[in-house]
Amino acid sequence: MRSAHKSHVRSAAWASWVGSALEYYDFFLYGIAAVLFLEPLYFPPHATQHGLIVAISTVGVGYLSRPLGAVFLGSIGDLYGRRLVLSITLILMGLSTFLIGLLPGYQEIGLAAPILLISLRLLQGFAVGAEHASANALVLELSSETRRGLFTSLSLSGTQVGLILASTVFFPLSAFMPEAALKSWGWRIPFLLSAALTGLGIWIRLRLPESPAFLSQHGGDGNRHSPLTTLLSQYKANSISNS
Repeated sequence: MRSAHKSHVRSAAWASWVGSALEYYDFFLYGIAAVLFLEPLYFPPHATQHGLIVAISTVGVGYLSRPLGAVFLGSIGDLYGRRLVLSITLILMGLSTFLIGLLPGYQEIGLAAPILLISLRLLQGFAVGAEHASANALVLELSSETRRGLFTSLSLSGTQVGLILASTVFFPLSAFMPEAALKSWGWRIPFLLSAALTGLGIWIRLRLPESPAFLSQHGGDGNRHSPLTTLLSQYKANSISNS
């Protein structure tokens, strides 16, 4: 029984590491592509003087939607399980990244191109907002008190791996592809590969067990209560003591 529990903890830590690496690969990949490729393809030609600034500014749009994703998807994780929300974040991130790889440019669909590009970037930020909290919660709830710090740290290290992968994925493409082809369509390849990586991540995460802490909280009576709702409705902030 004890060895099975250790196996579950290691599996959750591994899945947390892999999932974070894949999600942040997608998230950081956009930032690199925005600097190198997206400006001439997705923004009006008459805006070339400030086109690069506009393209780079769309990177920050993803950070605006991250808090919304953390609150909304985090609440789903509290109600229906960490494993479910971790799969949802991967699906949303993989779908938005894959669609960026297919998105026509400004010359094909006009202003719809930058609008759709920004919308997909918002979806990326929404998805990644719940990644760390949900992954860390699952691993922490499965881990023993003496190993929690070690296992939950793997999620953050996966983030750095994703950044490294996103930073290097264009090197082999630039080495073997003509520059014109790379700027025209070759840059889309890493985005399209996200579909296969997402499938791998979902397969890994769906094999995870739900944490005993979550099952004990929601087992039996069928009633589900959101901790956020409970916090806001039943616990009031302590008022500042009168001087």
